[in-house]
Amino acid sequence: MGRRTALEPYREALALPGLRPLLLVAILARVPVAATAVVMTLHVLDLGRGYFAAGLVGAAMTVGAAFGAPLLGRLVDRRGLRPMLLLTTVVEAVFWGTAPVLPYPVLLGAAFVGGLLTLPVFSVIRQSIAALVPPTQRRPAYALDSMSVELSFMVGPAAAVALATGASPTLAMYAVGGGIVLAGLALLALDPPTRGRNEETTTVRPLPRRQWLTPRLIGLLAGGAAGTLVIAGTDVAVVAVLRDAGQVDWTGMVLALWAAYSLVGGFTYGALSRPVPSLGLAVMLGLVTVPVGLASGQWWLLALVLLPSGALTAPTIAATADAVSRLAPASVRGEAMGLHGSAMTVGLALGAPLAGAVIDASAPAWGFAATGLLGALIALAVLPAELRHRRSDAAVVATRRSGRVPRPRGDGSSRFPDGRRPPPRPARRRATPG
Repeated sequence: MGRRTALEPYREALALPGLRPLLLVAILARVPVAATAVVMTLHVLDLGRGYFAAGLVGAAMTVGAAFGAPLLGRLVDRRGLRPMLLLTTVVEAVFWGTAPVLPYPVLLGAAFVGGLLTLPVFSVIRQSIAALVPPTQRRPAYALDSMSVELSFMVGPAAAVALATGASPTLAMYAVGGGIVLAGLALLALDPPTRGRNEETTTVRPLPRRQWLTPRLIGLLAGGAAGTLVIAGTDVAVVAVLRDAGQVDWTGMVLALWAAYSLVGGFTYGALSRPVPSLGLAVMLGLVTVPVGLASGQWWLLALVLLPSGALTAPTIAATADAVSRLAPASVRGEAMGLHGSAMTVGLALGAPLAGAVIDASAPAWGFAATGLLGALIALAVLPAELRHRRSDAAVVATRRSGRVPRPRGDGSSRFPDGRRPPPRPARRRATPG
């Protein structure tokens, strides 16, 4: 047989029924979602308020989304995808249809409710990928998903800013809201599965949370939050460094190159033949971000030094989503992916203000060091436990393949490395005279 090319895993994944239309809808649906933060900021500034007031509205939406994602995921697990999509699409229509005309105090409260019941595009897409794609092919599928996120964030905010400055922030608000409602309708029409065919009858009722929300899963979620914390901090630090150097006009170019690095890194990750631990990727992402501030003199040098950080961005997000989808049982995957979305949101919400506070207290270059170091430390704290679990799982698989039953311990018990007892051997039947 010939050697597999880098494109082969993607061809095999995209050949699976239902994945291509899901990824296409994902790209289109995420474009308006990616523009919500910037268009809301421009709208609040247009009301005569300052950046702090705009930040409060953004924080209210973020906190609401962090609380709402697992609740909406639980609704999917219990009632199915369509009721949740119908509820959130109606709420999005009401919120974005009224938000441009609301006074600021009312807008602040409405932003929390809108965030609580926001359309969970990211969680829905990732849950559906787990249902459509077998575990052995999820790595390239989630890599494609992460690359589609990069494309959406390259298009959405830029288009919103162009519309807001070329026409008006109010028109941009209505356009973003209309796009989100259309995204909800598209997902309703597509109605992607949330469980695989072989998972439909495995568990009728969702498992109790204490049975699946294990320390290992919590560690993976913490690692995902660490990754987005670094990403958000890098975003703020890039703007601050270029502004301090008098090269703010090159901000768009540097951020575009950073996103391009992420696309290349995501493609490479999806083509790998062996998995890379998500926590290991989060640690590396943090470590390579720490020294980026040393190249703050010229925009082209900063863009060059951002290459390792950008190349690890999409793989970190993809690997985290893949790990959570494998660890969570199918009956609670909606809530688990909702928690994954909340972890990503929390990391983004913490990274930007942390970098901003460090920059205000010291210098722009320290924004990279602070968020990179904190993200690496968080991932390092939970990495040893994850590596022990992976070694234990590998030992169990090797034991099953060899067909050997583990030898008894000194206490007379016979267990696999993860503590489970092996299945009993069938009793031999004695030969009876004919």
